[in-house]
Amino acid sequence: MHVLLGVVFHFIGGFASGSFYLPFKKVKNWSWESYWIVGGFFSWLFVPPIAAALTLPSFASFINAAPFNVLALTYLMGVLWGIGGLTYGLGIRFLGMSLGNSVTLGYCAVFGALIPPLYYSVCETAGKVSFYSLLGSSGGQLVLLGVAVCLIGIAICGYAGMLKEKSPNSDEQNKTIAEFSLFKGLAVATVSGILSACFNFGIEAGKPMAEMAVRAGCNPLFQNNVTYVVLLWGGLTTNLIWCAILNFKNRSFKDYTNGNSPLKSNYFYSALAGITWFLQFFFYGMGESKLGNGASSWILHMASIILVSNMWGILLKEWSGADRKTKLAIAAGIAVIAVSVVLVGYGNSLT
Repeated sequence: MHVLLGVVFHFIGGFASGSFYLPFKKVKNWSWESYWIVGGFFSWLFVPPIAAALTLPSFASFINAAPFNVLALTYLMGVLWGIGGLTYGLGIRFLGMSLGNSVTLGYCAVFGALIPPLYYSVCETAGKVSFYSLLGSSGGQLVLLGVAVCLIGIAICGYAGMLKEKSPNSDEQNKTIAEFSLFKGLAVATVSGILSACFNFGIEAGKPMAEMAVRAGCNPLFQNNVTYVVLLWGGLTTNLIWCAILNFKNRSFKDYTNGNSPLKSNYFYSALAGITWFLQFFFYGMGESKLGNGASSWILHMASIILVSNMWGILLKEWSGADRKTKLAIAAGIAVIAVSVVLVGYGNSLT
């Protein structure tokens, strides 16, 4: 029953993550950086402490009691993840929800599983799996095989994108993705996928705070909510700096008060996107508490997002007009990535 609940919670979180970008499509006459940071304030600053206060009433005391190195490492992982989250938005912007999510989350899944073992190879910690342990175990070898398979899947997805870009009907297809650019999209999706995986390690780094919450009698189902507060401060820092730079560069500060745009609607949909985004990790924490394996939980979460985002990609007709060869290529790429996710997840469950 615990495993089933964990799977359900992860799917709900994956649905939220795979769907959060949709409200942004309703924002009118704002630059990307303007609606991204407005949504970000809700994702990373406003909602996390509210969620923590509702589920862990003494969450601030756990943060205050945490050692400095725990807070610093959790925050640092948030900063690195913030770069990944920033480029994630750009990847969706240039590739669309289907191709963008498949490539980005493929990278994110495998690196999210590999970063903690690599760290524990340098800083040995009792009870933690190092990269050397992966190499010497059947489960670890499955994880590494999954990494290789995922890279193959990403290459196939990239090939599908090239076919789409070169298609005689490319102009018609790309109407659904106004700024489609394969080269830009693949570049930022690669950076995003690698750095976004730092979120998984940020959760691991912040475990002492979550454990304090459990020892204090809080519901283990919500233990990660205190970690998210610190972790997302790092993400906010990165995104706020970059979006402010773009606001200055593009002179888009006027967006926030421009009466020629539907301000109430824009703020509402940006906030809705931000809140929906946070819900992915609210339910992720619940799922992880049931499954009890952070790496496998991460892989399951990524798989759910890939499935949901591709569902939206089909419904939004991002591949309409593509020829049969292109559709087969993207389907094959997604299938290969899904197989890699299963391999990495099962391998991690054996380590």
